[in-house]
Amino acid sequence: MVMVSTSFFCVLCFSVVKSTAMRFRFAIQPTRRYFFTCRCLILVLLLHTAYAQQERGVALVTEYGAIGNGQSDDSQAIQEAVDSGKGEIVFPAGTYRISKTIEVVLEKIGPISLTGRGTARIIMAGEGPAFRILGTHQGTAGPETVQSRVWQRERVPVVDGLEIVGDHPQASGVQLEGTMQATISRLVVREALHGIHLTKRNRNVIISDSHLYHNRGIGIFLDGVNLHQINIVGSHISYNQQGGIVVQRSEIRNLHIGTCDIEANMSEQYPGAANVFLDAREGSIREGAITGSTLQHSHFSDSANIRFLGPGPELNQKVGHFAIADNALSDVAVNVHLKNARGVTITGNTMWKGFRHNLLVEDSSNIVIGANLFDRNPDYRPYDSQNTIRLEGVSDATLTGLHLNGTLGEAAIQIVNSEWIHLTDSTILDPAGCGILFENNRHSRIAGNVVRQGGESGSEPFCIRGGDDNLIEEPFTGESHNNSGPR
Repeated sequence: MVMVSTSFFCVLCFSVVKSTAMRFRFAIQPTRRYFFTCRCLILVLLLHTAYAQQERGVALVTEYGAIGNGQSDDSQAIQEAVDSGKGEIVFPAGTYRISKTIEVVLEKIGPISLTGRGTARIIMAGEGPAFRILGTHQGTAGPETVQSRVWQRERVPVVDGLEIVGDHPQASGVQLEGTMQATISRLVVREALHGIHLTKRNRNVIISDSHLYHNRGIGIFLDGVNLHQINIVGSHISYNQQGGIVVQRSEIRNLHIGTCDIEANMSEQYPGAANVFLDAREGSIREGAITGSTLQHSHFSDSANIRFLGPGPELNQKVGHFAIADNALSDVAVNVHLKNARGVTITGNTMWKGFRHNLLVEDSSNIVIGANLFDRNPDYRPYDSQNTIRLEGVSDATLTGLHLNGTLGEAAIQIVNSEWIHLTDSTILDPAGCGILFENNRHSRIAGNVVRQGGESGSEPFCIRGGDDNLIEEPFTGESHNNSGPR
């Protein structure tokens, strides 16, 4: 095929229009000639737009033989469209059935976007991801480490406006490997194994405005990946049986989860799953935030909304430098569970229906728990959630400005076998047991707290057992205290 430039094409079209107008100019009145010329120019512009679109590299998968009827196997046609090297691969509205993974090898085909019109549906009837996007980036996020071929051939792979439905036990959505600045938006993955799966090495990933819903595995799975800079925002990640956002065996920096709805990502087969699970027993996960999201459901024996897990108390620095802020969390065994973590700030959250605990911190250090609300709304049933806070084996922690109402169990706030704990200026209302349980702790201070007793007869605002070198001020209870201050 002989290729001509866009400018040459415009000149050719305009010459044809001009010669036609000159041929008939004496036969057409001036006013009619003016409108005739305008129409011709519009025709030239339309033809130019169509030609320029083809020249820029827009490929409809239907042009390569894809049928999109939901029955025919469109694997080969879609692979040919991807391999064509045209930058924008478009899926017109339809249902495209594939039986094998579409391999998107960026070094071979160049920059690419996979775009759906009318939310085109992909039915993945084979094993593996529907799309595997493979790059060669081996540098960091620093510009000086990005090789020229990555900027020229592999930059910003895009997936946008597609629905992927699994029709095989091992079918998944999208896998990213070796990519730089991959961007996924308006993607739906359901009835698959995993939604979005990141492996080996990636940098600067954005996942937004997507629905990862009712999959057998994990919604977003960071699996054995070295990754710096990933933003997960504005997405609905729910009813995935093995977890919502899960990190395992990875080296992660700069993970930001924001303004998402993350719900019910556990099941009877996987009762210990979590809506967000950062598992650093192998690798490390640091520098991030979970903000402005709703995380809730379901009430299984060991479920959690947010769970951080490090390799052990002596290596708690492997997961941390995180902020958990301004979220709404409810209806699980433990709303926030930190074990073997270091350097976590928890503030501005609203938590309820923590059936074992609203907050459980174990064998961790340098934890700041600021102003959070732990409430029991009478409209929410059942009423048997404990809703307590428990710190055990914790060192170097500050708790201030907490508000708890209607806790069950032994004590509203339980601090056990810990040291250098500073608990101040918190309000505990109507606990069923003690207001504060303080057992076998050292080098700690408790002051300025309020406890309103409303539980069983004989419950105490403060229960102290063992410990040494502590400075403890009895909480204000509203009983036998005279008003004080200037008259």
